[in-house]
Amino acid sequence: MGITKSIRERIQDLKARYERLRMGKEELLKMIDEAEIPENVYNSNAIENSTLSLNETEKILLEMEVSRNVSVREVFEAKNLARVTEYIRSKAPSGELDEEIILLLHRMLMVGIDDEIAGRFRRSGEYVRVGSHIAVAPEKIEGMMREMQLSYASNLSSHFLENIAAFHLEFETIHPFCDGNGRIGRVLINWQLLRLGFPPVIIRNKEKHLYYNAFNEYHQKKSASVMERILGIALLESLHKRIAYLEGGPIMALSEYAKSKNTSAPSIFNAAKRQTIPAFREKGVWKIAQ
Repeated sequence: MGITKSIRERIQDLKARYERLRMGKEELLKMIDEAEIPENVYNSNAIENSTLSLNETEKILLEMEVSRNVSVREVFEAKNLARVTEYIRSKAPSGELDEEIILLLHRMLMVGIDDEIAGRFRRSGEYVRVGSHIAVAPEKIEGMMREMQLSYASNLSSHFLENIAAFHLEFETIHPFCDGNGRIGRVLINWQLLRLGFPPVIIRNKEKHLYYNAFNEYHQKKSASVMERILGIALLESLHKRIAYLEGGPIMALSEYAKSKNTSAPSIFNAAKRQTIPAFREKGVWKIAQ
């Protein structure tokens, strides 16, 4: 599984197209990024069992009234994660990822939710469990975080997505914070991608079973192949989306595309999910450039 030769080559080719097309179109890319924030926030929070819908998330971020009573915590979770997402998109391209940045991002995420734990690692006596996995003891966190960051920075032989996948799996295994580990971990994936000149990706709630399988594989087999595959497919989709807009052609719903090609919808949607066609999602709807 993992990052196949085909995925590596396609990412490399798409990155070259992306770099050529983006010249002079930074304002368009900024608009795409900003429009994507609610979707990114919704999916990351939903993975952590937030009850907010995408529509409700959008309304909260636009300071609009939501039609039902939602918890103050969920409102803060949406607004804070949006703030973190905007922050990394401006800072990550030129900023190194270190412990100070990780703690800052966590403080931004948790402020107003739980100020007592915001911006610090777990302390003595603070243990956390995710499913059947009990995270490392608080006393080991700082040393393991330093080792993880050193391993990431010094690994020059692996494909960049293999390196990012390994970092993410180890970060979530350490679970350095009392709360907010999953959301910060996914933020760090995008920091690393942006630092390398790639667009951000969305890990989607609809596919969280695969995401959870990646951690099971890592804990049981010390393998990162499932996570590598998840990140590879997500990055292909992100590149396809931006290239479609940068090229400026018409964009249509994938269902209409299937009809125009007289092709069965299931086969087209399966190809989209595998990213063997240049399809992408907006607000959960599959689209493609004509």
